[in-house]
This record gives sequence, structure tokens and C-alpha cells, in this order.
Amino acid sequence: MTSEEDPTTRELRLKQLQREQEEREAAEQGYTEEDTGTHDARAAKAAYLRKKLEERAEAERKAGDD
Repeated sequence: MTSEEDPTTRELRLKQLQREQEEREAAEQGYTEEDTGTHDARAAKAAYLRKKLEERAEAERKAGDD
């Protein structure tokens, strides 16, 4: 492992939320349908990853309660 700490689940979730918002804004400002579609797809992927990170955080909380 490197000297840097691994990012926490919370940090990863926030990063995905920010990425999703940036891609949604880019999709709204897209010049072509292809450009807009690409950004929409990236935003959807970021939303999916954020959801999975939320599920991971919930599992971590439950494991901590045990």
C-alpha cells in the first residue's frame, strides 16, 4: 500500500455526485446529439456508481453496528 490513505466511501460518493452533476451540465450544453448522449451516459454511470457506494456505506454501517 502507498503512503497515501485509500479514499473513504464518503469521499468516493461525493466525487461521483460531483461527476454526475458536471456531466448533466455538459449534456445540457452539448452542441450535437452525440455530444449530449455521451454526457448523459457518463452522468448515468456516475449516478449508478454513487448508488452502489451508498449501498456499500449502508453495509459498512450495519457491519459496524454488529
